[in-house]
Amino acid sequence: MPYARANGIRLHYVQEGSGPDLLLIMGLGASHLAWEPLVELLRPHFRLTRFDNRGTGLSDQPAGPYTMAELADDAAGLLTALGIERAHVFGVSMGGMIAQHLALRHPERLERLVLGCTSAGGPHAVLPEPWALAILTRPRAGRSVEEYVREAVPILFAPGFAEAHPEVIEAVCRRAAALPTPDAGVQSQLAAIMDHDVSARLGEIAAPTLVVTGELDVLVPPANSELLARGIPGARLLVLPGVAHAFIQEAPEASAELLRAFLLEGRVPEPAELLGARQVAAGR
Repeated sequence: MPYARANGIRLHYVQEGSGPDLLLIMGLGASHLAWEPLVELLRPHFRLTRFDNRGTGLSDQPAGPYTMAELADDAAGLLTALGIERAHVFGVSMGGMIAQHLALRHPERLERLVLGCTSAGGPHAVLPEPWALAILTRPRAGRSVEEYVREAVPILFAPGFAEAHPEVIEAVCRRAAALPTPDAGVQSQLAAIMDHDVSARLGEIAAPTLVVTGELDVLVPPANSELLARGIPGARLLVLPGVAHAFIQEAPEASAELLRAFLLEGRVPEPAELLGARQVAAGR
C-alpha cells in the first residue's frame, strides 16, 4: 500500500493514469474507493491522485476534532511528498470545502479548481432540511456500514435512483464496507465541516473555477453553489439536472466529461454534451 508523510501524519494514496495531475479530494467519511466510478473514465486523460483524508480509510486517524486548515494542509503536504508542484483539484462535498481552503492557503499549488456539491459556509449558507441533517449527523456506532449507507440514500441520491439502479447502491455499499471509517473519524471531520466558513474570502481564490451541483441535492442545496460561483472571481456554475448530491455515482460519464472539458480545454460543456445539464454564467 502506498503511503506518504504529510503534515505530520501518514496518508494513504493511489496514483494512476497519465497526463496533467488531478488531485481528487473526497467528502465526509468516504475513502479513496468512492472515486472508482470516475477512475476508468479519467485515467486516459490525467495522472490521478486520490487519497484517504485523515480519519478515513487507511490513513492515520489522529484524535480530533479536525479543522479544514489541517485537512487542506494534508492535501498540500501530499502533493509535496509526491513531487507535484501544481495540480488541478476536484473536491466534492467536504472535499470541496477542503479544496477551498487549499486554494486559499496554498494558491501556488493549483492549476484549475472544480468544486462539487459543496458550500462556502458562513452566515449565508443554506442548510439541509432537519430530516437530512439528522441522517448526516447520526452516529454510526452500532450499525453496519451497509445499514448506514442505505439509510443515507435519501440524502445522497435523487428520488427513484436507488430503485432504478440497485447495482449502483450495491457498489457504494461494497466500497464503504471495504474501508469503513470509524465513528470517531466521522465526528472529527464533522467538526471541521461545522466550523467551515470562507464566505468572506471567496474573492481571494485565484484559480480558474467551475462550481458543479445536482439540481436535486437536499444535503448541500444548490443555492450554496450559486453563492460560491458569485463570490469566486470568474467562476462558472454548472447545474446537472435530475441528479442529487452523489452526482459522480449517478452520472459518472457526465462528471468525467465536464472535468475533461474544463480542466483540459478551459471550457464549460454545452448542455447537450452532459445529458441536458444546464450551465449558468456566474462570477465577475
